[in-house]
Amino acid sequence: MNARLLFLHALSPLHAGTGQGTGAIDMPIARERATNLPFVPGSTIKGVLRDNCTDDALQKKIFGPKTDNAEDHAGSAQFADARLLLLPVRSLLGTFAWVTSPYVLRRLLRDLANAGITGAPTTPLQPSDESRCIVCYNTSAICDPQTSTVYLEDLDLQAAVEPHSNWATWLGQHIFPDDQAWQTEFTKRFCVVHDNVLNFLLETSTEITARIKLMEDSKTVQQGRLWYEETLPTESILSGLVIATPVKKAAITTQEIYAELQKLNGKTLQVGGKATVGRGLVRLQIKQ
Repeated sequence: MNARLLFLHALSPLHAGTGQGTGAIDMPIARERATNLPFVPGSTIKGVLRDNCTDDALQKKIFGPKTDNAEDHAGSAQFADARLLLLPVRSLLGTFAWVTSPYVLRRLLRDLANAGITGAPTTPLQPSDESRCIVCYNTSAICDPQTSTVYLEDLDLQAAVEPHSNWATWLGQHIFPDDQAWQTEFTKRFCVVHDNVLNFLLETSTEITARIKLMEDSKTVQQGRLWYEETLPTESILSGLVIATPVKKAAITTQEIYAELQKLNGKTLQVGGKATVGRGLVRLQIKQ
């Protein structure tokens, strides 16, 4: 499979929604049915990258013709859903932690294998039970050095320090490849929790915002115009695959596809809904 790994780093709250709510939240974010992991649909990513491809000829070759001529040929790149990799969670120490779990890391390893990427750690970090977490360095900003405790939301977790683990280093280098300062910040805040703990945090650590529409004359809420929106918080990090499948009629090579897409590396793009209120600003990074 000729694939590349893609990272999305949320610079503002991110709402990639399902369009309807089933509970108190009127506009929830999209989640996988089986795992409950938030994701950004591949179709959304494709549309954003298409809009930011400035070369009309390459845009047609990579993403396919626009709707009126869609029957001419398919696009030459496929975009998988970008699934949550690291959830920012409020921490008593260090402001926030970038939290993941063994299951999420196993899925990342599967994507790395599909993309033919080597050099990454091969074994997911595994907390021994739900009361423990793993931080990767003695200089962790989120761990109390006196008690070896990490405080996430209202959870007190006993930290196991893994000074020789290179997960944090590897991820930091690829999510922030040109920024040593952010690589250092990442390693300070990296935290692995039990899968069950992450399930709890996925329900409690997203942002819920009440939105209203006012009547112009009285400035009171219009009947039925109060609703609640869910967003992934700022600093969320998602990952997915981009797969080059050159269409013969498009006359483009795999190298040309990735060369054009990687021009957007480090750029700030807008993904998902609520663009006019600053939602969905993300930084794109496609691993070369």
